[in-house]
Amino acid sequence: MSTYVVGDIQGCFEPFQHLLKKIDFTPDKDRLWSVGDLVNRGPDNLRTLRWFYAHRDNVTMVLGNHELHLMAVSSGARKPSRKDNFHDILEAPDREQLIEWLHFQPLAHHEDGVTMVHAGIPPIWTVQDALDRAWEVENAIQGARCAEFFRDMYGNDPIVWDDSLSGMTRLRVITNYLTRMRYCTRKGKLDLISKGPQPIPDALAGKKVAPWFSHKDRLTRGDTIVFGHWASLEGMSDNPKVIALDTGCVWGNSLTAYVLESGERFACDCDGISNSAAG
Repeated sequence: MSTYVVGDIQGCFEPFQHLLKKIDFTPDKDRLWSVGDLVNRGPDNLRTLRWFYAHRDNVTMVLGNHELHLMAVSSGARKPSRKDNFHDILEAPDREQLIEWLHFQPLAHHEDGVTMVHAGIPPIWTVQDALDRAWEVENAIQGARCAEFFRDMYGNDPIVWDDSLSGMTRLRVITNYLTRMRYCTRKGKLDLISKGPQPIPDALAGKKVAPWFSHKDRLTRGDTIVFGHWASLEGMSDNPKVIALDTGCVWGNSLTAYVLESGERFACDCDGISNSAAG
């Protein structure tokens, strides 16, 4: 049995199927982990989500920002943006079943010494901190008042964690750390503007920012973390314990799978797929 972790698919179903064939994925003996962002911007969101639902007994996923946005739109808490193209899911006869399943997926997963998140873990948190605070958001998503959470989920404030935070401000910064973060200061102040391989100069009012995983004193520096979300890294983190898996399939680059047991990487070329820019 092998455990494969796949990067951001974002509705690119055909490359995903090609990758599964390349790694000889066998559902009855292998396991598949996903770093999230199964849907949005790619050409076939519905088939991608249906595949994961059909194989739910053999897959482990964490929610990405695009799943959260899909749930917010589906709940009526948010209108689709002009870049969204998950209307195939919203119009599907099994929409409620698929969306309900997403509501019960985690934002962080830890197993056998490996932690999986969509975007990252801030340098001021341990793995246990991330799991505990992810649970707070999961509890809100799974509750009867989830539409209120989705309505207030959007926004960049507060930009840093504080133990005294409560209510929606607390949940929002947890969500932003786990599903949107790329750059931050060593104390966890978020730069949610910069998305490229280098930060935008002075994006955080004179504060020095760096990739979340590059801070030398981060509390997870001895832990193995797999994540997606950051296509411009091209799968490179310069740290063997920090495994970046978004290699920009929806941009026409590649889709990557990582084997937990061996550290091998497999990729398939996604060139030729018509996409919009991913966020």
